[in-house]
Amino acid sequence: MCLSIPGKVIDIEEDKAIVDYSGEKREANTSLVKAKIGDYVIVNAGFIMEKLSKEEAEKCLNSWKNESI
Repeated sequence: MCLSIPGKVIDIEEDKAIVDYSGEKREANTSLVKAKIGDYVIVNAGFIMEKLSKEEAEKCLNSWKNESI
């Protein structure tokens, strides 16, 4: 089973995005889903697979926080 946590795109150069996961920053490829700075995304195997609305991303992140306590 794979669990993906939403991250926020904070920078893009060509086909690479920097995604922020609550302070941890990772690089992701944008060739499958075109994202822009400020988008919330799901990344798998280094590729952005899906964009989420801000509301949906925050709901997921809040659920994750509450379950981790």
